[in-house]
Amino acid sequence: MAIIQIEHVSKTFQTKDGTIDALKDVSLNIEAGDIYGIIGMSGAGKSTLVRCINHIEVPTSGTVVVQDRELGGLSDKELRKQREHIGMIFQHFNLLMQKSVLDNVCFPLFIQGKSKAEARKKAYELLEIVGLRDRAKAYPSQLSGGQKQRVAIARALASDPQILLCDEATSALDPQTTSSILELLKDINQRFGITIVVITHQMAVVREICNQVAIMKDGQVVEHGRTIDIFNHPKSEVARELLQKDEGNATELKTLKTADRIKNGTRIRIVYTENSAFEPVIANMILTFKEPVNILKAATKNVGGVAKGEMILELPKGSTNVAAMEKYLKERGLELEELSDNVNGGEEHVDGTN
Repeated sequence: MAIIQIEHVSKTFQTKDGTIDALKDVSLNIEAGDIYGIIGMSGAGKSTLVRCINHIEVPTSGTVVVQDRELGGLSDKELRKQREHIGMIFQHFNLLMQKSVLDNVCFPLFIQGKSKAEARKKAYELLEIVGLRDRAKAYPSQLSGGQKQRVAIARALASDPQILLCDEATSALDPQTTSSILELLKDINQRFGITIVVITHQMAVVREICNQVAIMKDGQVVEHGRTIDIFNHPKSEVARELLQKDEGNATELKTLKTADRIKNGTRIRIVYTENSAFEPVIANMILTFKEPVNILKAATKNVGGVAKGEMILELPKGSTNVAAMEKYLKERGLELEELSDNVNGGEEHVDGTN
């Protein structure tokens, strides 16, 4: 069941330099309980889109429906009430620097009219969840970046939201701290069933926690679907560019420089999981067909807790065994697609098979 429905949303800004079309006819459905990634390069429109989800930015056209309520049809009072169900965390934390950690978390509870005792009790519970109960009396200036973001997450959870919007929430953090924050978000999603929307430019973030992803470019969604499917078979050029830049926890074998490198042979991309990696398939294929094969690229990655691998192979030019070799690979559980000449991540897909 969709908890967020974005239907034909466009957003235009008027500036002194002219009109900027930040969003162009964007439509997405986000299911309850998803950790949904929205990813794109700088200027793709992803931050504008997330602000349209809670109507901090009002779409120029189109509709946003949250929990079966069309936000554009709500009064100001109704919209404020609806926003209580939508928590939001930001890249730069947005904490009140003159307030203690405890008071930062209490702040939205006071706005809701909670008593001081009620607010403090709830705040301590939330700080326990994010692992900062012992820092309740500290001030933001005394915290690390990861601790500040944990306070921001606790504050966002104060109103018991059903949806949590994360706008580049890990971009200012180092990789180790990023990983711990992502683990916290995953735990919150699983423990409380909160739907999380993650805005990021880092494919490693999507790979780590998102089960669904939408890829944006120039204000449009160019590709969306299950994260694992897009990692296995990216269809858009921008998806392939983002995957190429994804280093994360991946280990990559650089292009091999062999003396008798095959020139202009058939190039294929194979994808395998830990369940299809027990047999030395490539070595056995070479022995079976007695044909040389170049490994142009190989990588392993963790996608949502599943070990995934890929290789780009070059089969001999003019070989009569190419079709039989491809059949051999598919029979052993490998997903396969043919590529054009560029093997460095910007491939043009010629033919795709599963």
